[in-house]
Amino acid sequence: MKFQESDLDMVEQLIGHTFRNRDLLECALTHASIADHRLASNERLEFLGDAVLGMIVCDELFHRFPSLLEGDLTKIKSATVSRRMCAKITRHLGLDHFLLLGKGMKTRAKIPPSLSAAVLEAIIGAIYLDDGIESVRAFLLPHLMPHIQRASESGHQQNFKSVLQQYAQRTMAEQPVYVLSSERGPDHDKVFEVYAQVGERQFSTQWAGSKKQAEQKAAESALLELGLLQIDHDGHAIYIGDREEENGAVESTDEIKAVEPAATGDE
Repeated sequence: MKFQESDLDMVEQLIGHTFRNRDLLECALTHASIADHRLASNERLEFLGDAVLGMIVCDELFHRFPSLLEGDLTKIKSATVSRRMCAKITRHLGLDHFLLLGKGMKTRAKIPPSLSAAVLEAIIGAIYLDDGIESVRAFLLPHLMPHIQRASESGHQQNFKSVLQQYAQRTMAEQPVYVLSSERGPDHDKVFEVYAQVGERQFSTQWAGSKKQAEQKAAESALLELGLLQIDHDGHAIYIGDREEENGAVESTDEIKAVEPAATGDE
């Protein structure tokens, strides 16, 4: 199937890059389900783009935060280059609408997050081959900087399960448990309902497209109910701690920041 030139023009406008070699752009937007063979799909560009994305983010974090240790830089990077974040940027730009899919994939009402993430990574790889890493940097950083900034300001880096575990162990001498209360949908498109429980206290249930994501949302809900998070004007949860920390019972929030991030995506 051939791309319409008007569609390619639109994609170039959305990403702010005019390709010298449009074959690269067409390849980046071609899923394996419709390609003549897998080498003609966007899979190789996705592989390359993933590495370029990681390099650009690591370079930016290294220079932007000279006082942060490797562990903290790693957590910010994990929040910023996750497949979930890549999918979010793809959907924000509307790039997933231009992905060529086979007939079987077209029947889905919504493109899975993994495919949306792959589109961004493939386009990154295509831009890199077309015009080098600085052009990729010019495209990516305006979209990534708000997420980098939020991740650097938030000690949990969206790792709500770890924060809840730290708090529950310290103040309640309990371990949080996550209970799967329901699941719906066909095997290829299930959603899961999970709630967090600490001791006798049960918190609100949350739905998500994977068990891990539902557990993270359930932990976030519990932290909100405990008054440990507040929502900023953009709708993002910011960790504000608890009175025990404010009164000096905990020497530093670094013990929370030192927790390794839990997986939040659908991988």
